[in-house]
Amino acid sequence: MPELYKTKAEFFRMLGHPIRIRVLELLQDGPTPVRDLLAALDIEPSSLSQQLAVLRRSGIVTATRQGSTVMYALAGGDVADLLRAARRILTELLSDQGVLLAELRATSEQAGHGP
Repeated sequence: MPELYKTKAEFFRMLGHPIRIRVLELLQDGPTPVRDLLAALDIEPSSLSQQLAVLRRSGIVTATRQGSTVMYALAGGDVADLLRAARRILTELLSDQGVLLAELRATSEQAGHGP
């Protein structure tokens, strides 16, 4: 198998965790301090730290320190485009599954993004 396909598969595996997906959605609104991510996710700080480390290592998010606050941001706009495309694809695929579609729409509205 060509290395390109292995690299692409690794990229999608990196995205394959619900907390990481939610963090990326939250970061679409701009740089966000860790305390705000923790409040939005309602998870243990150690769990968030672990997931942020995976995203940082992949290069998909950046971290900067502002005083005692660590701010996280998307490394580029392409990630937001990918998340919007995934949302559109899922909306279409789930159109027959009302409960999941309602949940998808609700999380999109909470994040301040359209379907």
